[in-house]
Amino acid sequence: MIDGSGVTHNWASHSTVGIQAETVHNSNVYFVHPDASPQEKCSVGVRFLEDGIPSRARDMISDAIAHGYDNAEVRFYWVLAMLSGRAYHDLSTEELQRLHHASGLVRNYADGEWKDALRIAFELLAMLSTADGETRRVLERLRALSPRRRDAILRHFDLVLTGGLKDALWAENRERAETDRFANDRVKRVWAYFEPDPIGARALPPRPSTAAAARAALPVRAGLFAVSSAFLWILALVANPVAAVIELLVALGAGLTAGHFGSQWWYQEHQLKAKNPQPYVPHPRDPASPVDGFTNRVRHSFDHYFSVRTPHGFAPQEWLGYTVHIRNSLVAEIALLYRESRISVDRVNWLIRYLAEDARERHNRGTLFDQRHQNQTAGVAQGVCVIALIALGITTLALLGTVASGAGESMLLAVLAVVGAVWSGRAAAFSWLEARGEERRMAEETQVYQEQLTARQVAYQNWKSFLDSTRPSELEMETWLTCDKTLFVDEALRHHQLTWRDLITHAILMTPASPYKRGRVKGGPWRYSRYNFRLFLVTQDGVREISTEFNFADARREKVQRSNYRFDAFSSVQVTERVDVGYDLELILTNGPVRDIRVKDADTHQLAPGEDAEEIAKINLTSAGFAHTFHLLEGIAADGKGWIERNNPNNLPRFRVAD
Repeated sequence: MIDGSGVTHNWASHSTVGIQAETVHNSNVYFVHPDASPQEKCSVGVRFLEDGIPSRARDMISDAIAHGYDNAEVRFYWVLAMLSGRAYHDLSTEELQRLHHASGLVRNYADGEWKDALRIAFELLAMLSTADGETRRVLERLRALSPRRRDAILRHFDLVLTGGLKDALWAENRERAETDRFANDRVKRVWAYFEPDPIGARALPPRPSTAAAARAALPVRAGLFAVSSAFLWILALVANPVAAVIELLVALGAGLTAGHFGSQWWYQEHQLKAKNPQPYVPHPRDPASPVDGFTNRVRHSFDHYFSVRTPHGFAPQEWLGYTVHIRNSLVAEIALLYRESRISVDRVNWLIRYLAEDARERHNRGTLFDQRHQNQTAGVAQGVCVIALIALGITTLALLGTVASGAGESMLLAVLAVVGAVWSGRAAAFSWLEARGEERRMAEETQVYQEQLTARQVAYQNWKSFLDSTRPSELEMETWLTCDKTLFVDEALRHHQLTWRDLITHAILMTPASPYKRGRVKGGPWRYSRYNFRLFLVTQDGVREISTEFNFADARREKVQRSNYRFDAFSSVQVTERVDVGYDLELILTNGPVRDIRVKDADTHQLAPGEDAEEIAKINLTSAGFAHTFHLLEGIAADGKGWIERNNPNNLPRFRVAD
């Protein structure tokens, strides 16, 4: 079961398998349209086969044949799919009958390379004992095939070809594995396969504007101010026309000056300080902070990337302390933008890394703390605004004095006009300042939003393009894995001084080794950054088991363990399936503890849209080599040494290829 920490708990064996990261790449490589033609289905089936998913290849190619698409090439891939990852005892009676029927169809196909390859494939199946003259003839014909056809036969017939036949081919098989093992920059590219697909670029949009509401209230307030001011001026004009004109001009000048310089002052002091508060970002040491919350993981990621992307002259801890407020703001922003269900912080790390690099670059340019919209208004502008307001107040008092010098009965009306003008003028000024400030803020924040979003989109496209060009294909991953298995088997044979003639059969089981990363494409099997290989070599004397932990990136092996069993040492083999846990292979020995082998972890929570849980489980078990290994161990546990005679290659049915 996978909990919030991303750790899979194996309740059956009381052990844990640590999963560092997992991702499903949304690829259409295995997509088949419902109305696809038989040719298209066959093409996808071949791709399944090449990528190590023979069970799906069998289904797709068989469907194409059933709908009339049948020739030597199609049958060649169908035979490979039928036997890929399987031995004879893994085949059902019906499947053997179908293979025998197909061997009789070879003569009906048109001559050419594909017919030759198909004929040689069936001839190899007919020669499973020691090498003789006839076998050498078939081997010569096999080597005469094109490298791609020959390699395909050897790869997919791995569990069928045994004895002297395989001895004759093993040296070149090993050499080919050594050549291809690190081909195509494997060491430098494998990491990209397990890197999750990045989520798209986002930026904080501008806050909602209140300019419309402010402008709606402005006409009424401005109208009251105009009426009150005009009434006051008329009273002053009646009392002393000359003084009233001078005072009016002074008042207009002072008002316009205060409005011009005051709008900037008000914008700085009110609008930018009235930003919406940032969402609460819990500190890791805060008792209320969730241990594995998304915000906390974002914080840790910011701390990591800021500590490894420091400007020249800064130690990591010094840079972290210097940028603590910037990081807190960025953590809040990213947590707000990407806090969604089932969104891993790994998918946002590209943006966090970009922001860390951007902070470093801005520091190098000297603009790290350049908050472009928060420059303080020059002191002289504030002083001019204050002087203008004082002048406006003095002029208003002068107007009252002018009215008082005239008719005394007009004084009360003048005072009421002043009160109305001050009240409505203040309200109108605030509405005007708010509307103008909001329009300016919206324009600036929209510009910042567009600039940030564009820069982040460029960073996203650069990272995605780099990942797409670096990430290995399914064929490359499967080829590297096949080479690793080949060389592991070769090393085991050398250690035990065995040849293929000494072996009755063999099986290799691949399971994840903790801790690991895992990834897959839609419709494909899980692939792991670390494997546990278990090889079972069956000889006349018993079973040799060799296991090792394996780092897929550099093919480094460690913790090699070897065990030997007599045939009667196997008591029973059982499989335990738990939907929330996975598949466990339980190997019970007559003397010794029960051995629990985790074959695969549960993955129902990681299904992509359109995927079937049962089908994906089948694909993963096939990829792990589970079916063949289970049948082998189960047969030995049931029959003991009698299993050898029952599965002796000389006792198996022979294929006859008609001329």
